[in-house]
Amino acid sequence: MKTVLRYCVIVTFLLVPLERLAGQNTTTQAPVLTLKVTTDRADALYKSGETASFAIEATQDGKPVSDVKVTCVLSKDGFQPQPAQTLTLNDGKATLTGKLDEPGFLLCRATIDKVVALAGAGYDPLQIKPSLPVPDDFDQFWAAQKAELAKVPLKPTLTSVQSPAKGVDAFDLQVECLGKPVSGYFGRPQNAKPKSLPAILFVHGAGVRGSNLASTYWSEREGGMLSLDINAHGIPNGKPPEFYTALNDGELKDYRSIGRNDREQCYFKGMFLRLIRSIDFLTAQPEWDGKTVIVYGSSQGGFQALAAAGLDPRVTFICAGVPAGCDHTGSAANRISGWPKIVPNDATGKPDATVLQVSRYFDCVNFAARAKCKGAAVTVGFIDTTCPPTSVYAAYNALTMPKAIHADVLAGHTNTPAASKFMQEAAYQHVREMKK
Repeated sequence: MKTVLRYCVIVTFLLVPLERLAGQNTTTQAPVLTLKVTTDRADALYKSGETASFAIEATQDGKPVSDVKVTCVLSKDGFQPQPAQTLTLNDGKATLTGKLDEPGFLLCRATIDKVVALAGAGYDPLQIKPSLPVPDDFDQFWAAQKAELAKVPLKPTLTSVQSPAKGVDAFDLQVECLGKPVSGYFGRPQNAKPKSLPAILFVHGAGVRGSNLASTYWSEREGGMLSLDINAHGIPNGKPPEFYTALNDGELKDYRSIGRNDREQCYFKGMFLRLIRSIDFLTAQPEWDGKTVIVYGSSQGGFQALAAAGLDPRVTFICAGVPAGCDHTGSAANRISGWPKIVPNDATGKPDATVLQVSRYFDCVNFAARAKCKGAAVTVGFIDTTCPPTSVYAAYNALTMPKAIHADVLAGHTNTPAASKFMQEAAYQHVREMKK
């Protein structure tokens, strides 16, 4: 599959507070300032050493503004910002140039008062390498974890729930695991024949919430699928919002940092073992076709999709939207890392050496290098400040199977409609190919 690029425009708004007219009891809306930044190339792609030009435009109530100052900062994708530059807008426009002499992203951040707009220029992004190699004992560490998991009997508990999808039986699923259980919603087409259905596993982005019953609609698609949506924490499903809020504010507060000083205690170890146990369940179903397992998620879900591909050879395809967990050790190579930005700086301002080493066992760049699936679909936003494109490409480039990446040039941490369609169609196509 080939790299797919898309170009879009982002506009950042600030609604100025209402101001009361002097001597009157009425209010009026102050003019709205609109600011945008675009690169001089539609695909925003450059060779190392080339100059990128950023066009800055501002309007107020649709009219260009003049003699207004805009503050601009260039950085390596948010890392090592250069000194701020102040430009004066003439007829609503100004231009700023810059370059990178290495593979990466040059991010331009423009600000007028509290209005902010971003644009990113990609420099040879397909040449971005992982910041550190795979640890020598990476495979041994995870083999030991999987061996311990295998000692836990596969004992699923299925409780029937009302299915939103016609012709689909739905269940609340709980499966014993190491630590917290797998907790999700399982969908199974009615009257499915043995060994007839592909399986798809949905995994969640960051946050604390129950599983998504709407995932069972996928059981209707492409002739029928076994669908399983699991929450990230092994917590009960279908509880009131205050239940999850209490967990978020209590036991699971800042869970991304729990155990980061010890690879045996790192919070993500349990999350990733639940992926393997979920696949254990799906592949044990008599309706499973015996060959197709898709893992699908975005952000932290993309993190999990890449981890699943690297840990479990039964995974045949992944859809990883704006994936987190990429290149935790970026600071070791003088560049940005992705969420959860697990490695803090020590008292001297250098990356914490202990956490840096632990993070390598939970890094998408290393899972990607171990992935044996038949294909991968990844999305990236060029102005994503949560999962920066530098980190995403470091993991994407480590994948060795047929793959495709959908780039939204001026999108942040989101899957645009086009990106969502790209992932869905990639999953459907994989199902079709596996049926041949």
